[in-house]
Amino acid sequence: MADINRRRLLLAGGSLGAFGALSLASPARARSLWTWSPTGSVAGSGAGVDPEWVWDEEVDAIVADVIRRGQVPMVNDLLRDWVRNDQPLPSGLPTDLGVWMEEARKMPAWANTAKLQAAVEFTRRKGLYTGALYGLGSGLLSTAIPREARAVYYSKGGADMKDRVAKTAQLGYDVGDRYAYQPQGGMIATSVRTRLVHAAVRHLLPQSPGWSRTSGGQTVPISQADMMVTWHSLPTYVMKTLLKWKVPMTTAESEGFLHVWQVSAHMLGIKDEYIPATWADANAQSRQVLDPIIARTPEGEALTDALLGIIAEVDAGLTEPLINAYSRYIVGDDVGDKIGLDREPILKPIVAAAWPLVVAFREGLIPLPGVPSIAWVLEEALRKFVLLFMAEGRPIHLEIPDANRPS
Repeated sequence: MADINRRRLLLAGGSLGAFGALSLASPARARSLWTWSPTGSVAGSGAGVDPEWVWDEEVDAIVADVIRRGQVPMVNDLLRDWVRNDQPLPSGLPTDLGVWMEEARKMPAWANTAKLQAAVEFTRRKGLYTGALYGLGSGLLSTAIPREARAVYYSKGGADMKDRVAKTAQLGYDVGDRYAYQPQGGMIATSVRTRLVHAAVRHLLPQSPGWSRTSGGQTVPISQADMMVTWHSLPTYVMKTLLKWKVPMTTAESEGFLHVWQVSAHMLGIKDEYIPATWADANAQSRQVLDPIIARTPEGEALTDALLGIIAEVDAGLTEPLINAYSRYIVGDDVGDKIGLDREPILKPIVAAAWPLVVAFREGLIPLPGVPSIAWVLEEALRKFVLLFMAEGRPIHLEIPDANRPS
């Protein structure tokens, strides 16, 4: 009984409400000194200030005032239907907030329309891979990032982790949407609203006893360094994995995929001097800010349960062992152990051997007889997951929080 599988409890209707009784993990290992040069950024230069001590100062102050003035419900109501890039801001917003939003919705001068279109085509052709990697790979990797896991868990969104995890996974789809940054798209509006949510969390989370006990000395969450860590768990991780799988792509597709994420980083409030200019720059920065901080936390394990619970709902858990094996395959055993993934000693080697064959067949590199039947069961399970949780037109409902997770 001591080795009860927590995901089985989740599937049986078990609650995560008793999480507060769990013992807290020790703080993650200390960050290394910031040495990444801004000459490798899209800006090409910069002050070189450690992003650990940089946040989103202007909007942080504005949103803190909105919360103090009790205007959060009003602002959320006004912004509920502001979903398209070409929509004017609703009237009635606090003046300081409206002025900031008008500036924040502007695309960077260096945004390249041709590269953004190349990213759309790449996602259209490789959507099964990118969808699975965003939803499963990046989603699970984020649960092994201590600061991200704790910020999510102790904020208001952590009270409904299934919804919160689904929203995070959805971001990958929205970035690749064919209209993402066009007038009829919604990524600009989503980005601005995300910055408002982050600003609110920065104001509120330091008031959470649970977060303060586990923050490892951090006094304000979601620094620019934290945001870059999350960024690398998305495009940098996805591109590394696609290359590992030998997925064919043109230089234009690779550069386009990077570019749409560079634009997204800017629109989400990351300063240009921290946004990598090339994949080589991205990999170098990722090795410094992401790789060393991967660690286990109780909050991360709870988020893992929530994500795998979402996946299990696709087919009532029938393919859960197969998805567990695939998840461990794409994030690796080190991350898998830290977030409590089942080891699946029988299925994981089979998946590791079969999945590269699926990729090779889909890319026209080998004939159908070379692919084992279990690979198609896995592909169908992944396809259902991608269609269910990243279906075109599925909106993200982002609202500014005015409180933390209830204790």
